[in-house]
Amino acid sequence: MRLRCEVEVLSQLLPSCGLQGRGRAARALVSLGRPPGGGGVYLMVCTARDRTGARYKVQQNVERLFTRFVEQGKATVRLREPAVDLRLSKANASDLKTFLSALRLAHQGTDAGVLPLSPLVPAKNSEVEKPKTKMIITSRRDYPLTKSFPYSLEHLQTSYCKLARVDTRVLCLKKLRKLDLSHNHIKQLPATLGDLVCLQELDLHDNHLESFSGALCCSSLQKSLQFLDLSQNRLRALPLEFCELRGLVNVKLDDNELVRLPCRVGQLSRLRFLSAARNKLPFLPSDFRRLSLENLDLFGNPFEQPNPLVPNIQLKIPLTLLECAARATINHRIPYGCHLLPSHLCEDLGVAKTCQCGSACLSSFIQITVTMNLHHVAHTVVLVDNMGGTDAPILCYFCSLHCYSQFLDRHLQSNG
Repeated sequence: MRLRCEVEVLSQLLPSCGLQGRGRAARALVSLGRPPGGGGVYLMVCTARDRTGARYKVQQNVERLFTRFVEQGKATVRLREPAVDLRLSKANASDLKTFLSALRLAHQGTDAGVLPLSPLVPAKNSEVEKPKTKMIITSRRDYPLTKSFPYSLEHLQTSYCKLARVDTRVLCLKKLRKLDLSHNHIKQLPATLGDLVCLQELDLHDNHLESFSGALCCSSLQKSLQFLDLSQNRLRALPLEFCELRGLVNVKLDDNELVRLPCRVGQLSRLRFLSAARNKLPFLPSDFRRLSLENLDLFGNPFEQPNPLVPNIQLKIPLTLLECAARATINHRIPYGCHLLPSHLCEDLGVAKTCQCGSACLSSFIQITVTMNLHHVAHTVVLVDNMGGTDAPILCYFCSLHCYSQFLDRHLQSNG
């Protein structure tokens, strides 16, 4: 039986094994087996510096096994002769458990015929090389169907593989920083994708996605994810929770069927690059004006012509008790949560509109669209149409007739 891991020898320096001494680990292949000529069961540690390896007798020679962190791929084997500790780390947790179980049986003198032993032969270079951190697969033919992905991967690309879903083996790669699943047939993302705590870049370009899970937006990706490419999918909307991905710097949404952007998009304070070209956006959310971008591309959207003189009036007079309470809660910054209010009320408060006067309004408001020059939110703007324009319509809300009248007076004077 063989185990790929890193090995650190404590209490004794073994230069012949290629280990550098106390406190330093080396990539190794650890084998449990019998020498070609027969004899007892030995533990052999091979490294890149010495592929022939150092051997340790096993039967009645294992003083103790330390397995507290075995789920993290770590364990320590304490030997009696020589008096050393073999500290194993960066191993596959499942393989490590199996290996330690066989080692324990060999120590107890179990018949070698029933043990999963391997020939004690020198290791190949590929078996003791540094852990693989990058893997690029660009065809279905090269996609591994039976082998596991190396646990050490930090960058994985599986493009043009005709994948209909995210491989569950990928979800076990806890060191993954960049995941490229572009040019596949993926329709849905598993919530467990959010368990990849180190993931910084996620490329889902050219798939069949019809939705982006709100659960993903509330996962560890909130802090880690910086780059997200959802272009060339079938998205019609993004969840409200999308704006919880506060670490996002670059977002690509081109060539979808988006009819709106998240109403709280202004919460993405780190966002610097945004492209949502060739969608079906009629206007931008009012919160859009809070963004501070370096590059913005909204080309090819069917933006409607703003007309402040034709308002959408949803104002209810007198205000309902719910509306008054909601406005007071937000305006006076009264703490609230699902432990105090029903969840649907918390959701409503989370998407409350903001009037030009700074006050909040929930479901009683006046809505119009006005023109905004996109250079107000971005340093570089791709033209929104073939006419060379950089203006786009943006929603604007008013909490009362008084606020709308004041705006209308200013608007008529500036255009008078």
